[in-house]
Amino acid sequence: MSPKTFLEVEAKFAVDESTPVPDLTQLEEVARVAETRHHSMSAIYYDTADLRLTHAKITLRRRTGGNDDGWHIKIPGEAGRTENRAELGEPVDGRYEVPAELIHEVRSVVRNHSLEPIAQVDNNRTELLLVDAADQPVAEFCDDHVTAFSFLPGGSQCAWREWEVELAGELPATKEGGSFLRHATSLLISSGARVSSSPSKLKSALGDSINNVELPPALAVSNVEPDSPAAAVVNALKANRDKLVEYDPRVRRDEWDSVHQMRVATRELRSHLQTFHGIVVGPEIKRLESDLKELASMLGVARDAEVVEERWQNLLASEDSDVLDDATREHISHDMGRDYRRAHRRVIAALDSDQYLDLLDALDAFLANPPVAREDDERDEAETDASVEVGPEAQESADNQEGQGSQDEPKTKTKHSKTEDKEHHDLDTVMALHLNEAYDKLVKRHKKAVKNWENSELSLHEREEYFHDMRKAAKKLRYAAEAAGSATNLKTKNLYKACKQMQSVLGDFQDSVTSRDKLIELAETARRRGEDTFGYGLLYQRERAIGLEALDAYAESFKAIKAAFKPLRKKLRK
Repeated sequence: MSPKTFLEVEAKFAVDESTPVPDLTQLEEVARVAETRHHSMSAIYYDTADLRLTHAKITLRRRTGGNDDGWHIKIPGEAGRTENRAELGEPVDGRYEVPAELIHEVRSVVRNHSLEPIAQVDNNRTELLLVDAADQPVAEFCDDHVTAFSFLPGGSQCAWREWEVELAGELPATKEGGSFLRHATSLLISSGARVSSSPSKLKSALGDSINNVELPPALAVSNVEPDSPAAAVVNALKANRDKLVEYDPRVRRDEWDSVHQMRVATRELRSHLQTFHGIVVGPEIKRLESDLKELASMLGVARDAEVVEERWQNLLASEDSDVLDDATREHISHDMGRDYRRAHRRVIAALDSDQYLDLLDALDAFLANPPVAREDDERDEAETDASVEVGPEAQESADNQEGQGSQDEPKTKTKHSKTEDKEHHDLDTVMALHLNEAYDKLVKRHKKAVKNWENSELSLHEREEYFHDMRKAAKKLRYAAEAAGSATNLKTKNLYKACKQMQSVLGDFQDSVTSRDKLIELAETARRRGEDTFGYGLLYQRERAIGLEALDAYAESFKAIKAAFKPLRKKLRK
């Protein structure tokens, strides 16, 4: 059974036992109190032994009493907390089992770890339903008298009183709802309440006992030097590991753009492992890269279907689409959506697999105790990298490809004595060297793409593939620039922006290529059915024109990357 989903947007207040509830009709949005209800509720909260849900600000409980008996899981989001509910169910061998449909929502957090009771919260609630002049629900005001007990080591009993104001009806995630909460907050504070310092009843129930439990691996602090290249790389990897886990439930709910964002996090993780290899080392990297590549590929199938479906809807709305016959229009309208749904189901199956959950565990272990190169090894690698050409060759290649016929610049090598090497290979320099390596790869791919674009001996697909490779190189350089810029004094903002623009240009181009490939598949299937394929040809040519138009901005985008890399080249010449 699918869980029922609600959006919870509320404000919480601490209040003394003797404080009277104010007249809530003082709020301009409230016409009257439509109903007053009294509930005696009891909730058992569940989590893993290392409190993975609690640390992720997720609450899972089994509650009896009130008007919403059942299992509840609350997951934080941008607009508020998403609450999913499931029926109470019956005990199995004297134990209540958390419903599988709720575990599914947080699989990336709990993985294969068991869920056990961690606290009990009992609540005597007085609930007021507030309505507007049209008798439409505005909010629910709850006056809660709470008694709680932590089951964690060192846990104890505690009691408190709090007020909650939760938006109702159509107000959650609206501007009007936000305005109402501000007005309610002002009224309640003036009546003696205080904005609660605790985000949930569970946090209040656990109190200091939460400190008696070992942190989950994802929150472990690594022992790398704070200002070292390794720390910069680890922080970049952690950010994308967190993004991967964050978007997992969104992909499961099929939220808009979630597949794309999860794929970005996956590819960025892999890119960092490749770009900064030598800073982080060890055999585990190869396995991580392989598993991330497989995950990104599966996400990519769903993402491509999602993109193509959107493009085709736009093509159908174009001015000359009226020449399409009904059969063509029907397939263009629906076939790609069907393919996306099929691909999305395969993604969900992958996210539930042991291979994926093992990957998340491996990432946690890798980042908790990152295998970094020893200082002397890192210095040796930096020395090797510094002795290769660091910019003029790339400049030369780029200029030649643009047909400028400029004279070759003298090749420059960075040379240091051993003493100088120790002095100069600081964090900025090490990261700049890795950026330079990524930049050189990009320049080489640019050279091949431009050289082969007019090569009549190659097929269209072969020529286009070179630009696809260029796009991947721009992504890697962008990811590396972002990581280096956040951890060093290197001026990478312009490089990041230039690479992002190149990604956009080549992304539009690649989307047209992917769309054309799918149109050919549909046309071939239509031909076998004996249907007219003229419409597919028309749309193919339209996509071809869109792709070529996107490439018009390529040269300027590459020039922007070259210009943005100049400050880093100066850093390496010092």
